[in-house]
Parts: sequence; structure tokens; C-alpha cells
Amino acid sequence: MINAIIVFMIGYIGYFLFKAYKNTHDIQINKVNAINEDAEDLPTLSILHLSDLHLENISLTPAQLADKLKKESVDMIALTGDFLDRKRSIPKLLPYLNVLREMAPAYGIYAVLGNHDYVLKGQELNYLINLLTKNNVRVLQNNSEHFSVNGHRINIIGIDDYSTNRSDLRKAYQNLQAGTNIVLTHDPNVILEMQDYPFDYLMAGHFHGGQICYPKAYHLVKMGKLAKQNIVKGLHRQNQSLFYISEGLGQTGLNIRIGSRPEITFHNVPFSRKSSVQSGSTADSLT
Repeated sequence: MINAIIVFMIGYIGYFLFKAYKNTHDIQINKVNAINEDAEDLPTLSILHLSDLHLENISLTPAQLADKLKKESVDMIALTGDFLDRKRSIPKLLPYLNVLREMAPAYGIYAVLGNHDYVLKGQELNYLINLLTKNNVRVLQNNSEHFSVNGHRINIIGIDDYSTNRSDLRKAYQNLQAGTNIVLTHDPNVILEMQDYPFDYLMAGHFHGGQICYPKAYHLVKMGKLAKQNIVKGLHRQNQSLFYISEGLGQTGLNIRIGSRPEITFHNVPFSRKSSVQSGSTADSLT
């Protein structure tokens, strides 16, 4: 009798893990219209957002990614960190970058690094950054770049990883001129310290939507105030500004998902009607 119970339990756990693994192949393509009612008449920017590839545990091949993106056209691509955490995985990134490069976004590809990327040190980390840079990815570490769309300035602000104490808001916003402020960061908890740093839209990742939510992602409570409030995925508002937390493409730990799915996201973001520029440690609010 005991043996039968053990065999049953092993079989049940095995089936459960198999289903959880199959969930990692169920890639969700989400399209987010980040337009408020008062911004319906404004021009918009189309952005492809990918986060948390975790190349050690990803079920989407470069060829499959290319197939999912082949009919899409975007103005820019945003990558919000956690590409990998082992040096031997770095070459695996190149075929994915080739897919993104072939999309030829008019205003480029921008990236920030995540806590897992910073497991790499010294030359290993430089190897990752150089691979990204050589493939036309602008890596932002507490700095910004900008481009112009029909005479309107778009600021892309990269805030370095908050969970590893690398965020420097003052540095990221220094010398910023008026325009639409789009922020890329890995850990969205930094948003709770951005009262004096205006943005129109922010994209992040880090939480994987919980990855294992049964019935809730209780393990995330140690990952900051947002997780304790169950703000771990999707579109949210901080004061008058919108931010989005991606569930990511890969997994960490085990290559399984329960109650969450890998995600590719397309954002439609309006230009700001009014803009402000950071001055010292304070700034006017954006509306």
C-alpha cells in the first residue's frame, strides 16, 4: 500500500512538473495601449519590450522568436535585463540579437542590465556589454540617450539595477532636456524613489510574474515593496505616470512556470503633451 502511494505521488509530481515545463513554451504576445483619454490626439511611439531572457532556462529558440516577430514593425526595442548569469551562456545571446537587429527599428535598440547579469564580473561582464554594443544595442547604465521624431525629443533613460544597489537617479537624469521621458530599468521597485524624477512611461521586469504562483507568489515578498503589494506584472500607475512590468521570456532556477507565462510585449506610447527637465534633485511633474 505504501509503495503504491509513493508511486502515485512520484507520478503526480512528474506530471505536474511536465505541465509546468510545457507552460514555458506558451509564449504570450501582449499589446499594450498606454494612452490616457487626455492623450488620444497625440502621436505615439511603438516599442517592442523583452525582459529576463535567462538564457540558461529559456524555451523560445531564436528561430521561434523570429517567427513571432516577422509580421511586426516597431520604432524601437527595449531590453530590460537579466540576459544570463554564466559566462558560457554569452554566445547564446548572439542569435537572439541577430533577430532583433533584423527588425531594423528606426530609432534603435536600448538595454539595461539586471541583477543576474551582474553575477558576471570584470572581463566577463565587459564581454556581455561588448557583445550587446557590437550588435547595435545601446547599453544604458545610469545615463540617457535621445532621438527626435518629427521634431519632438524622446529621452531614453536607463536606470541601472536597483536590487543590487546600482541605481543612481541623479546621474541617470543629469543634463536631460525637455521631451518625452521613457525609462528602462530592471527592478521596478526603483519607481518608489522617483518622486522627483519625472517619466512618461517606464518598462521593467525582474519578477517573472511570480513564475511559480500556487496559489500566489509568496516567495516574491523578499523582493521589495511592490512585490509585497502584489504588483509584479502588467500595467500600473505611479502618480500620473504609467509603468509596465514584463513577465519575461526565460525562467530562473527551474525551467517551469505555474500561474505565469513567458511574455513578448508591444507598447504604444504617446508623446507627452508637456515636458519637464530635471534640475538639481527636483523636477516639475509631467502631465
